[in-house]
Amino acid sequence: MTAAAQRPATLEDVARIAGVSRSTASRVIAGTGFASPAARQQVTAAVDQLGYVPNPAARALVRGGGVRLVVAAQGASAAVLDDPYVHQVVGSAARVCTPAGVGVALHWLPLGDPRGLHQLAADRTVCGVILVNTTEDLLAAVPPSLRGRVVSIGVGSATVPSFDVDNAAGSDEVLRHLYAAGRRRIAMVTGPRWLPCAQRPVQTYRRLMRQAGLPEWEITGDFTAARGRVAAGEALRRWATVDAIFAISDDTALGVIAGLRDAGVQVPSDVAVAGFDDIPLAGMTAPALTTASHPVGRIAVAAATALLDGRPAARVTLFPSTLVARSSA
Repeated sequence: MTAAAQRPATLEDVARIAGVSRSTASRVIAGTGFASPAARQQVTAAVDQLGYVPNPAARALVRGGGVRLVVAAQGASAAVLDDPYVHQVVGSAARVCTPAGVGVALHWLPLGDPRGLHQLAADRTVCGVILVNTTEDLLAAVPPSLRGRVVSIGVGSATVPSFDVDNAAGSDEVLRHLYAAGRRRIAMVTGPRWLPCAQRPVQTYRRLMRQAGLPEWEITGDFTAARGRVAAGEALRRWATVDAIFAISDDTALGVIAGLRDAGVQVPSDVAVAGFDDIPLAGMTAPALTTASHPVGRIAVAAATALLDGRPAARVTLFPSTLVARSSA
């Protein structure tokens, strides 16, 4: 197994594989100074073998700018590029990258089509990639040449470090809060079934409902308010005794409240509603939304910093999520 498969390759790794000195390897990579044709060929081969990429600051000095970090968001359609969550990731990454002279770009990866990863891997202006809405299939498609300069917000792998919120623990707090308030018929509006990180709250919900001997009532969602509004009506039709609805995102939860209001159902006296994310609007609605925190900005900053530093990151970095109790539940 090569060094690049375990950690980001270093200049020393390149020099060792090429059988040349560190200074010779540096001159070849930078394109400055003298190096024999044989040395250039050996260093180039070692760079390709290891997937070596100089750190962003060095690349900026050599190329005179043009270095960029790419936030690659996977989605069923280009609508993912308009997702406020994705925008927050981009903005937070830019806070880290701008002082380092590194730009930030947004790229759509169509669901089930990993070819865009190979394009990013071949693009010499790309110093790092942050994957968003990551799936196992996408992780499996990461080219070896991207290893050491790609991280994931969501699930990761042995070669792709992950940064994410502990949404299992946050969901646990929300559901226990609903139970403590006397709710016993709790429905859940989930996220997309294809997204692995969205399944952790579902697993938490199922575990707690089984432990309490309560029914498991699930409706598939997609993180949107529109789907939440429809899901509220569906829940009322399917389960007349529902007394609480937990949605995997605040946008969906706000849609649920609107849907319940459409049906003449009072929140929280008839049905309590809780979400997840603690978006700014959550505290300004009527009723204000009970939710769990999601430090998207901190997560994105940590992911971008790991790429800029060029140092091995922990395989999994989870950020805590805590209950934010308000009047909707």
